[in-house]
Amino acid sequence: MKKFFTLSALMFALGMGSANAHFQMLYTPESALNQGQTIPMKLVFAHPFEDSHTMDMKKPASFYVVHKERQKDLLAELKSIEWTGNENKGQAFELDYKARSMGDHMFVLTPAPYFEENEDAYIQQITKLIVNVAGMPTDWDSELGLKAEIVPLTKPYAVWEHGSFSGVVMSEGKPVPFAEIEVEYLNTDVDVKANKTGPLKYKAPQDSFVTLVLKADSQGVFNFAIPKAGWWGFAALGVGPDDSYEGKELSQDAVIWVQAKAMTQE
Repeated sequence: MKKFFTLSALMFALGMGSANAHFQMLYTPESALNQGQTIPMKLVFAHPFEDSHTMDMKKPASFYVVHKERQKDLLAELKSIEWTGNENKGQAFELDYKARSMGDHMFVLTPAPYFEENEDAYIQQITKLIVNVAGMPTDWDSELGLKAEIVPLTKPYAVWEHGSFSGVVMSEGKPVPFAEIEVEYLNTDVDVKANKTGPLKYKAPQDSFVTLVLKADSQGVFNFAIPKAGWWGFAALGVGPDDSYEGKELSQDAVIWVQAKAMTQE
């Protein structure tokens, strides 16, 4: 756990705090589909709540999907794009995925480590996103044995606004006790055709509300009450075994994205 404590201390010393948290995004408009279809998917490294800076992504180390316990490599299908945020443009990736078969489609991205000059350290966020077709559960709670992983205890595509999401932070198949988890809301609309974000929706009353922070328990389990419909990112900091890259400190994080829905009348 010393890795993310060191990074956090360095961030505060630089006056950054947690309000400038990085999040590897795997974005698609809908995570719960009534029928199979081709979905657009965007891979963007950004700051979801403030949309303050979009980082340039290098070619990922790996990208694949797990469906009904079968793994399909998607790395060769990625296309490089330019992503436009509210403050700048950054290198990102996209693909169109055919989510035709019923069940869960679990996307797993291991990005190349990103060098953050302000922290003089690398960040690598191993990220999961699960899209379901037709309501049949298959793979959503699978443990993949990743170096850094959040295994959901709640279906991440079937959460009501004002409901809650629970997960367990794991590293190489073992729970990580008392892991620190950052949480951010995707605070913009996303134009998947134009590859850009829209204006900010909400204003935080103070910096500590931009990136929320909680701790897992002694078994690596955490729970978060979701106050608003939309996409929420959860990042468990520094839980992976790799703590250095090219002679610099590395924070190897686990990220998962959860979509909450508002309840509407018939």
